[in-house]
Amino acid sequence: MAMNYRPATAPRAHRVPAVLRAPLEGRTWREFLYLLLSLPLSVIGFAFAITMTTAGVGLLITFLGVPVLAGALAGARALGAVERARARGLLRLEVAEPEPVRPGKGRSGPMAWMTALFKSGTSWRHLLYALVHMPWAITAFCVSLTLWALGWLLFLYPLYAWLYPTYWGQPGMQLYGDSDGFALYVDSPFEIAVTSAVGLVVVLATPWVVRGMAYVDRMLVTGLLGPSRLATRVWELEEDRGVVVDTAAADLRRIERDLHDGAQARLVALAMDLGLAKEKLEEDPEAAARMVDEAHGEVKLALQELRDLARGIHPAILTDRGLGPALSALAARCTVPVTVEVDLPTRPAAAIEGIAYFTVSELLQNISKHSRARSGRVDVWCSGQRVMLQVSDDGQGGASTEAGSGLAGLAERLDSVDGLLVVASPVGGPTTVTAELPWRG
Repeated sequence: MAMNYRPATAPRAHRVPAVLRAPLEGRTWREFLYLLLSLPLSVIGFAFAITMTTAGVGLLITFLGVPVLAGALAGARALGAVERARARGLLRLEVAEPEPVRPGKGRSGPMAWMTALFKSGTSWRHLLYALVHMPWAITAFCVSLTLWALGWLLFLYPLYAWLYPTYWGQPGMQLYGDSDGFALYVDSPFEIAVTSAVGLVVVLATPWVVRGMAYVDRMLVTGLLGPSRLATRVWELEEDRGVVVDTAAADLRRIERDLHDGAQARLVALAMDLGLAKEKLEEDPEAAARMVDEAHGEVKLALQELRDLARGIHPAILTDRGLGPALSALAARCTVPVTVEVDLPTRPAAAIEGIAYFTVSELLQNISKHSRARSGRVDVWCSGQRVMLQVSDDGQGGASTEAGSGLAGLAERLDSVDGLLVVASPVGGPTTVTAELPWRG
């Protein structure tokens, strides 16, 4: 999908300070509800986890302990799914689904599934969450509910202070009382005002305490219920490996097609022409000479096609002289004038050079075929441990990375080596495509 860069809009300014808005904001009430619901849900999760785990460990002297422990892990994963959904709805926390439980290749059945559960670090982290979340949930529940109730009761005390002498037979809210009959009440106008002021402070401070405790829950959910970095990286590498294999297979098919339809067909025709010339050599030497001359021209064309094909696989100039001269030679063959500027301290890894070269090659082909541009520009530079490429033109725009487009395939190829492709191409132009590749030199 084409990416159009727009200037960021400034956040809307509030006339009411954040400290005064916080008690009434939806975020505060959502997080407060999250902390209240955490107590019953954590009790359920803790009871399930401790019961199933202790039962499974105790039954390990028999085979029954294995499925019981597997059930504990599976149940913990199910409870983790509920917790992620609750965090998504109330905390607005987007946590990716962890990697699924996958038995080894060629293995199936209950035993393979249980073995995969035991080997999954994600399953054990879900079980750990069920065990450690309850103490924190109890703390957060008690603190948040106490502060919330105390703050509003004190702050609104002037509104219901009259109820004490009217219906409850005491002058005001009792702060202290002993067996000797001594009691301390909040009943004077000054004391009522001070009580309300203290309540206001508590009301204003409570949302920030709630947010702090909700932040701890965010860390617990993200750290224990989300995918681990290592597992995510392995998952990405497996997908990238599939992209690389598919790309390599497509390149091999393209080379085979080019050889079959181009140089091979031309060489077959050349062999037939030379055979006919050989037959006519004694009967009609002049005709044979003409056929040999035509065959000579076919040989030149076949050699040119083979050179182009070899250049498409890996150009010799790239190997011998590096990215700068190779891109300059590539730009010289473009149908529109292209300026090339390469500023690299040293040469990156050969594989990265090749990917950078073919990335620019495909982008310049797009400029020649689709952009209707009058000029283009290629910039290559180094940023930290990354190679940056930028190809721009003043054409009609509208380029995108939607599925099925050439840029989508290019983005997948870059992603397979931890690269990135960003397209900015509004309708009407100009178009700027920025690619980022690891250095690995």
